[in-house]
Amino acid sequence: MNDDLETDRFLRLAPRRPPKGRFSARRKIPHNSLDTPCAFRDDTVRIAGKLLCFNELIMMPQYATIHGCRKWTMPNDEERLRKLPARLLKWYDKAKRDLPWRRTRNPYRIWLAEVMLQQTRVETVVPYYKRFLKRFPKLTDLAQAPVDDVLEVWAGLGYYSRARNFHAAAQKTVENHGGKVPRRLEDMLQLPGVGRYTAGAVLSIAYRQPVPILDGNVTRILCRLFAIKSNPKLGRTQKRLWALSESLLPRDRPGDFNQAMMEFGATLCTPKTPACSACPVANLCEALRLGKVEQLPKMPKPKPVPHYDVAVGLIWRRKRLLIAKRPMDVMLGGLWEFPGGKPEKGETLEEALHREVKEEVGLTVEVGPLLTTVNHAYSHFKVTLHAFHCRSGRGRPRALACDAVRWVAVGQLRDYPFPAGSLRIIRRLLEGPDPFGPKRSHGRWSWGGLNVPPA
Repeated sequence: MNDDLETDRFLRLAPRRPPKGRFSARRKIPHNSLDTPCAFRDDTVRIAGKLLCFNELIMMPQYATIHGCRKWTMPNDEERLRKLPARLLKWYDKAKRDLPWRRTRNPYRIWLAEVMLQQTRVETVVPYYKRFLKRFPKLTDLAQAPVDDVLEVWAGLGYYSRARNFHAAAQKTVENHGGKVPRRLEDMLQLPGVGRYTAGAVLSIAYRQPVPILDGNVTRILCRLFAIKSNPKLGRTQKRLWALSESLLPRDRPGDFNQAMMEFGATLCTPKTPACSACPVANLCEALRLGKVEQLPKMPKPKPVPHYDVAVGLIWRRKRLLIAKRPMDVMLGGLWEFPGGKPEKGETLEEALHREVKEEVGLTVEVGPLLTTVNHAYSHFKVTLHAFHCRSGRGRPRALACDAVRWVAVGQLRDYPFPAGSLRIIRRLLEGPDPFGPKRSHGRWSWGGLNVPPA
């Protein structure tokens, strides 16, 4: 919409001098009554003799004259708590996205979706959700599976502690609850990896229990609606937000309302450039009245994200590669990787690779040419992986700083769960001139062997 053209249009519609007893509004256009002083309408107001919906008013220019209306005041918190649930549910019934976990009341499937959706976008989750259920259609199937199988299906989705915790929680559920997802909040909170949000989402959606939720989307919505200016991560603010979430929860449709809040935050009340013009509760929003929608919630200043260089060794022996399994109690625990690590001060990447391989698997290697460089970002740091071809010295590798080591053929790599950064190295390896690694002759590295199709 062209703001200048809209400004001209509205100023032509409005008389130069409004009649006595009427008023002009600047910046934000208020929600007003229509013809009858005591009657209020939720969706329209009269401007210069023309009826317009409230959502159009938000997109009007900074100056406009409102006629035939008394001065409007923002609703108080009690009014918001009373009006918001019905409005949001009405919007949700019309605008909700068709997602696979919304077609079921199966608590296991809803639980899986909530775990996968943590820190991950919906469009990314959908194919993983379907693939996971194809492999583990029931909670008992998941509980009986080895954790390596679970991590293999999860590979690429990230935040692998979610998969390990979900697997452990499934085993606890079978052990303590007969394989049925608990119906009591206290029992849900005893399961590994289940916090107050996940428990509330599962119980309200699957069992229709009036249990509130509070995640990033809900926090943002509440901070804007009620103009909460304190840091939402503070304990006292968290307490108030949980209380508001519980007060808003309708007892007849708690699961639908919780999903409506999540949908609203994901599609309209977004962190940046929220769609206030399409907001179903815009006239209840205190932040909109104050012109501070994009300033709320008031989050603490983010810390600088550190960056690390990591030397990675593709260690060859008889056309096989050495891989190592990360310890379960560390980040990316249970996944497989190529040995390597970060350089210490003053070390080159090649020197760091010599030392790290010796410390991790007890082998001496000859570092060869660089295969590829991969940049990857985690939630709280970034890495650049420098993958070098290496020739293994004599001796048997040992799991010194890892849980297991294994020699595998290139074609077997896809059978093991790797982190996303390592998967990119594997794809580059399979696209290269020789999937069996470089050879060294007369002091020089050379390529030979057979090509294989890309992964």
